[in-house]
Amino acid sequence: MEQGILYVMEQIIELHVEQGGQRIDSYIARAVPDLSRSFVQKLLDEGRITIADRVPKASYKVEAGDVITVRVPPPEPIALQPEEIPLTIVYEDADIVVVDKPAGMVVHPAHGHYSGTLVNALLARCPDLEGIGGELRPGIVHRLDKDTSGLLVVAKNDRAYRYLQQQFKQRLVHKAYLALAEGILEAPRGVIEAPIGRDPQQRKRMAVLPHGGREARTEYRVLETFAQHTLVEAEPVTGRTHQIRLHFAFIGHPIAGDRVYGFRKQRLPLQRQFLHAARLAFTLPSSGQPVEFTSSLPHDLAAVLDSLRREKGQLAPSPPTREKF
Repeated sequence: MEQGILYVMEQIIELHVEQGGQRIDSYIARAVPDLSRSFVQKLLDEGRITIADRVPKASYKVEAGDVITVRVPPPEPIALQPEEIPLTIVYEDADIVVVDKPAGMVVHPAHGHYSGTLVNALLARCPDLEGIGGELRPGIVHRLDKDTSGLLVVAKNDRAYRYLQQQFKQRLVHKAYLALAEGILEAPRGVIEAPIGRDPQQRKRMAVLPHGGREARTEYRVLETFAQHTLVEAEPVTGRTHQIRLHFAFIGHPIAGDRVYGFRKQRLPLQRQFLHAARLAFTLPSSGQPVEFTSSLPHDLAAVLDSLRREKGQLAPSPPTREKF
């Protein structure tokens, strides 16, 4: 199979200012987590940011009622090389493929990760790949962190890509994660609502922001409790970057093994965060039929859980009562 080329169209973002006073570069960087302040300043210098068709200075302080148009140019094309990497395929048809991603695999080629990704593997794995936007590449509609394992759906063609995008936009795709939180969560169920954006102090991280973040909501239920940990099923209603990890850290119960948002000194022998995308439900682009897929805990996480159960003096419990999304 020939290599694919990844092209992305120009992205146009429109921001409506409700409260003025911030410098425009700071305001945009907070409002759009994927854009760093330095990149926003570059866009300003290139005239790609306007208010009423005029290009403001970086020092301009936004005013209530301003409508800011941001034009983000596409990145340089990335050559995508097919690679014979083993994958666990949960489901596949002419439109989509559902993959059980292992921890340690990056989903999409990016700076520092141009090979060994899920996209590279899918290019080699799917001989019937039609591609997206006229290019030979799978359509990534959602992602998992490098060190988060579990279920991911990928589109093989433009029609399926648009169909799945619409489902995500309307929040009709339901995802459930198994997560081990530090400490004891007393309530059997809970909802965490806290806006998320780019950390203004450390731009490679995300953060819960009192102002300027994007709406984020996570629902959870407790499955098991241990001496110092709680196993939960978490369902992100929104899909912000690092959402579950941030939300549990925000309420004082970071995910075990998370060395970015959690404890520096970990209590358990984990090499990554205890977070696994265990269930995924959506409707098939080909037929509109609702489907649900499940994934068991991988060995490294299951071993830690078994150890906690032995310490508690119990055998593995019966599976928790299944609930429809």
